Amino acid sequence: MKDTIIFDLGGVLIDWNPRYLYRKIFNTEQEIDWFLQHVCTNEWNEKQDGGRTFEEATRELLQKFPEHEVPIRAWYGRWKETIQGPIQGTVDILQAIRDARSHRLYALTNWSAETFPWALERFDFLHWFDGIVVSGVEKTRKPFPEFYHILLNRYQVDPAKALFIDDNLHNVDAAVKLGIETIHFQHPAGLREQLNAKGIQV
Repeated sequence: MKDTIIFDLGGVLIDWNPRYLYRKIFNTEQEIDWFLQHVCTNEWNEKQDGGRTFEEATRELLQKFPEHEVPIRAWYGRWKETIQGPIQGTVDILQAIRDARSHRLYALTNWSAETFPWALERFDFLHWFDGIVVSGVEKTRKPFPEFYHILLNRYQVDPAKALFIDDNLHNVDAAVKLGIETIHFQHPAGLREQLNAKGIQV
């Protein structure tokens, strides 16, 4: 019997995508592809999720790619434009679980410590959780096991009684290795169907 549900945030409850910003800066998707593959890469961004400051991250890229100063500085300077808004279908599911008071609710998120306070102000539903563990604050991130253990230990969560929802398959696989049942999120309708199949009525 599950008593705890752990949600990822970006890509599950919050629609984050740097393309929302860079479509306002570049003329073509091909230009955006190149920039995100070679300059502001996933690997570079993960270091901010792990606690590196935006100032340090920006300085590193400006030294390597001075000709791309404007879009590099935009990543932090216009960061709010990478957020489209809530993924409402998932927010509705979260609300149904909260209203039922049947499970403890937590969030485990790869998110910069510098920008997460804005998210807390922007999205009221983040205050529905019993606790949120933020990678940038903890200086570690998914899919590293120690990040999951921070949540499990801090909130005394039994892995065998927890369900973890994430859109990143690497993060899902890491949770499985810790004995946590998972749902690989793809869209709200699919999540609702899988939760109902597990006896969690939403």
